[in-house]
Amino acid sequence: MKRFSSIAILVIAFIATALQAQAQTQTRWGVTAGLNYNEIHFKQTDILTVTKGFGPQVGVTGEMNIPGVGFSVDASLLYAMRSGKINYGEREVWKSQGLGNETCMMHSIDVPLNLKFKYRKLDGLENTIMPMVMAGPTFSFLVAKNLNQVNQYRPVSVLLHMGVGAELFKKVQVSVNYNFNVGETLRTRVLDENNAKNRCWTVSATYFIK
Repeated sequence: MKRFSSIAILVIAFIATALQAQAQTQTRWGVTAGLNYNEIHFKQTDILTVTKGFGPQVGVTGEMNIPGVGFSVDASLLYAMRSGKINYGEREVWKSQGLGNETCMMHSIDVPLNLKFKYRKLDGLENTIMPMVMAGPTFSFLVAKNLNQVNQYRPVSVLLHMGVGAELFKKVQVSVNYNFNVGETLRTRVLDENNAKNRCWTVSATYFIK
């Protein structure tokens, strides 16, 4: 986790430096909502069959634009639920406990940080639609989960994300991101080498109020 804390410190330092260097920096706030399509990907893929699941995310986002450069940074505070169906009934060790095809749900408070580049030189078209690319880490704090008798969960995990999107009418941002855990998300209590990571696609929209 020290390495990931260092990444967060570097991002915060970048934001602070940009604020000092750009007196005209523009900041704004918005409401974000989206949907993720998640895979609980086990290291030992031949032990259990997993089906991907959908989950919501919702929260607030703050963005800082640096005029004339094309770069911006943002940070969000989001509730996110990631899920997937795991067929424990395929193995006798879990089937004997009465488990079958169970839905695994993980409820988290996520703090994604983004470095974005917006392509602004479109001869006025950018006032209607402005393409952008983005990447950064997400710090995910697990607040609730199920199947505790079967799985052990990491309370804090780090994901990396990258994506593309567009800003519409300088008011709404839509994006598609691919997210993947750097370390494990969970491991089964028996066969403890059988650990898993979240891998998910996220579609989201942010409406900027200010």
